Amino acid sequence: MRNYILFSLLSVLFFSFSSCKSKEEEKNTEIASIPETTFFKEPYRPQFHFTPTEMWMNDPNGLVYNDGIYHLFYQYYPEDIVWGPMHWGHATSKDLIFWEHKPIALFPDENGYIFSGSAVLDKNNTSGLGTLDNPPLVAIFTYHDINKEKDGSNDFQTQGIAYSLDNGESWTKYQNNPVLGNEGIRDFRDPKVFWNEPTQSWILVLVAGDHAQLYRSDDLISWAYLSEFGKESGAHGGVWECPDLFPLKVSGSEEEKWVLIISINPGAPNGGSGTQYFIGDFDGTTFTSNQQAEKWIDWGTDNYAGITYNNEPNDQRIFIGWMSNWAYARDTPTKEWRSAMTVPRKLSLIKVGNSYELANYPLDDFGTVFKSEFKKDLELAAGESETVAFDNYNQSEIRFKTMNRNFEISYNNSLDEELVLTLDGDQELFLLDRTKSGKTAFKEEFAKSVQKMPIRNLPDGEFEVRILMDWSSIEVFINNGQYVMTSQIFPNESYTNLIFKNSSSSVLTINALEVNRAESIW
Repeated sequence: MRNYILFSLLSVLFFSFSSCKSKEEEKNTEIASIPETTFFKEPYRPQFHFTPTEMWMNDPNGLVYNDGIYHLFYQYYPEDIVWGPMHWGHATSKDLIFWEHKPIALFPDENGYIFSGSAVLDKNNTSGLGTLDNPPLVAIFTYHDINKEKDGSNDFQTQGIAYSLDNGESWTKYQNNPVLGNEGIRDFRDPKVFWNEPTQSWILVLVAGDHAQLYRSDDLISWAYLSEFGKESGAHGGVWECPDLFPLKVSGSEEEKWVLIISINPGAPNGGSGTQYFIGDFDGTTFTSNQQAEKWIDWGTDNYAGITYNNEPNDQRIFIGWMSNWAYARDTPTKEWRSAMTVPRKLSLIKVGNSYELANYPLDDFGTVFKSEFKKDLELAAGESETVAFDNYNQSEIRFKTMNRNFEISYNNSLDEELVLTLDGDQELFLLDRTKSGKTAFKEEFAKSVQKMPIRNLPDGEFEVRILMDWSSIEVFINNGQYVMTSQIFPNESYTNLIFKNSSSSVLTINALEVNRAESIW
């Protein structure tokens, strides 16, 4: 992958469901090796975030590890750069940094489009779809029957499965799909499945409009309803989507809690799409939580529909999100492709007083993408500013530590475009202002207001600020991911100045400032 990418030359004209099988076989033979210098250099193409070779992408799906390979499936429409009949795109990686694009994994069929879902390794062959010597990968996904929806029915979303006996290279749909029907819930989708060791069973969590539902199975085929959660909990400004449920140890202790992730659109704190989470307990049947406050995994506008990897070998909980927002996702100024994923992030659970918080931070190995350019310390008197020049901040990482709570960081370029980050200790807020960052007029919702993140539990003493900036995105991690903001940006030329401004009445000390250049993963 470091030298070549597999580019799928997809020119599918949408087909009748009855002919999908032959079209699938035909399209998946149209693969060519293309030199890395030919593609992935278009305007705004991220250089160290995953993007499809071409056309539309949204939610990550089927995140699973098996036999040395991390699989990333995703919602994909191969005919246009706007949303259309959903397929499962597919890519693989050995390290979650460098990616190999693969043929489309799942195509629509007579049951409908292929919406979001998950994948598991059925290592004990409970499904009978493989053998103990060659256990199957099983994908669990939502069917969306567009004809039923047009007819006014509310049972147009059901759950189906497919399996692979060659580590994801090819997929066979289960002949008796769907495996989980719908009794009339309009939004009944996005199954996340995991093996629950205490009950020796598979657990499925999906969303049912304004709440989550849990099911149990012995074989991934026959499912029994268990319980529900959320009608009276969390944010309800829009429909719930893309759940995930998993245990995590509280950092520095043996205490274990369960985390439920729920994406919501609209209703996020800074508008449009966002991902909330709940901390609680799961007894094999019911998830419960005493959480009163709304909690968000990322306060920026561009981290949505994220889920975590199943079967991860290093006992980590690894999260990837879709780096966009439904308020303007169809309108961003790219031409050959649309949308990117966040960098892979390790989730951890921390306890601050009596409150649990879910931190997310780039994987340790991801640091190998960045090469040091220079390091320095800064000390600024009250009201003073200092500019740190670099030829391309739009492919960079900066890191520093500070004890100060009132300062401003801004990126700018020769066109006077600027992206402004402000830490306001008096108001206990972090602000991200992209209103003058470059191209913003493509959709009013993109930059109509400054994004705000409360930082009330930021601990006393020194903390780290880490910022990853790619050609069209910024990811800000404060205090090792305790507070995170992800946002798309579209400057007309690269930012070349980084300006620190002391907005306090005391000296601002920036310790161990690093400016690192990011290598391209393509």
